[in-house]
Amino acid sequence: MKNLPSSEGPALPRSDVQLGQLLLHAGKLSEKDIEAIGVKQKEDGLRFGEAALRLGLIGEDDLRQALARQFAHPCLPESDTSVDAELIAAFCPPGPEGEALRDLRSILMLRWFGGHRRLLALTSGRPGEGCGRLAANLAVVFSQLGERILLIDANLREPELHRLFKLCGDPGLSGVLAGRHSPEKAISSIPALGDLSVLPAGAPPPNPQELLSRASFIRLLDAAAEQYDIVLLNTPPALQSADARIVATRAAGCIIVVRRDATRLGDAAAVRDQLSGAGVEVLGAVLTS
Repeated sequence: MKNLPSSEGPALPRSDVQLGQLLLHAGKLSEKDIEAIGVKQKEDGLRFGEAALRLGLIGEDDLRQALARQFAHPCLPESDTSVDAELIAAFCPPGPEGEALRDLRSILMLRWFGGHRRLLALTSGRPGEGCGRLAANLAVVFSQLGERILLIDANLREPELHRLFKLCGDPGLSGVLAGRHSPEKAISSIPALGDLSVLPAGAPPPNPQELLSRASFIRLLDAAAEQYDIVLLNTPPALQSADARIVATRAAGCIIVVRRDATRLGDAAAVRDQLSGAGVEVLGAVLTS
């Protein structure tokens, strides 16, 4: 589409042309609509999207999707049901929860990732403290930076990442570690969310600690660190089994997930001491609601 001059003013700025073109190709606007938006912009001193909204030509979700495509920032429309609604980062939330996730991403990029560091584990003290949910949302916000992300559900006891991403639970990590499946067969890409891939936990095994202690797990993580920019590992509650300590030791770094008005201070301290004693660098705690 060329720079369309409005009937009452100069051509649209290049960024507005790009946005208008995206909405045109999506079938949300016509060329006549774009001309009307240009007139409204000039009259009221508005941005392109604001003018389109004022005229009632598009909705908020239409604008959010077009802006996401314009800035290569993958997100889903609010009506999308391909992932669970708990993946709030997938829908580009403008509110405080979305901003908190982006702040956490920035802190981790500054304090941990970079150079040779690629792996990070997330754990909690007890069930129901939001560890899996945070790991999944954090993977999404990293993918929105254009990073190659692998999210691994190393909670072989009560997995949940397959539910959040609406994936088949098997094949998964347990099958890979048992030698029944290749990583390539078990890893699922999520193309709607950029370069994000998920390795679900797989069928619950009778021997999770033994599987996570195998050399095949180390080889898997070494290969993932070569192929991906960031590898996030969701773990079981650290105070219920040694699984989290095993996984966090492989990753070398970990953040502890605590839940507002639920997690006991003593539990969080116990997890910190347990991991630190195993040589894991505990980057801090993240409060969830």
